[in-house]
Amino acid sequence: MKTIVSILFCFLILHGALAQQRIVAECTVVYKVETQDASNSARQQKATKTVYIKSNNARVELVSQAYAQTTIYNKTTATAAIIRTIGGEKYMTTLSTAQWQKLNNSLDSTRIVLTSDSLSILDYSCKKAILYLKDSSAITIYYTPSILPSVREYEYMFKDIPGFVLGYEMLDAKGVKTIFRATQINLYNPVPASKFDIPTKGYRIITQE
Repeated sequence: MKTIVSILFCFLILHGALAQQRIVAECTVVYKVETQDASNSARQQKATKTVYIKSNNARVELVSQAYAQTTIYNKTTATAAIIRTIGGEKYMTTLSTAQWQKLNNSLDSTRIVLTSDSLSILDYSCKKAILYLKDSSAITIYYTPSILPSVREYEYMFKDIPGFVLGYEMLDAKGVKTIFRATQINLYNPVPASKFDIPTKGYRIITQE
């Protein structure tokens, strides 16, 4: 009898936790991208990152003064397209499922350490986690467990994080920290389906082995 009660109690806890987490199938999230030198606490904005999610599709735009990259990912087919603009030149690479996995191989089978620390981002209580990559480098992540994107593999290193990542920080070999922090999140306005159309002309095609 005690065993049955214990199982029922655990089930109710798990059900309550899942009920509190909302699956977000359509949203737009804007992140500010800043760098911080090891010898200087001042931050410099370097780029803007925008994530669009609609059902099983995701689009990530990273735009700086000299460079722009857009990744369009389809969860249904597990395929992607990467579009780059450098100066006046435009390039596009389409990736099969195997090519997408190979491109992200260094980000797979990573180790995630969840902590008890938290940070408020856009009024969301975000938990802190440390993600250790295969090369032993670490990424500090802040995610909210209250929402979860319907597409997670578009940001491959975050696919196993149990929530929506609204902030993360990376440190390079020179001690320069790159900080991504969400500044806007819209869960209500529809995302145009055209955002996920892959261009058919105007780009130089670069093949991926």
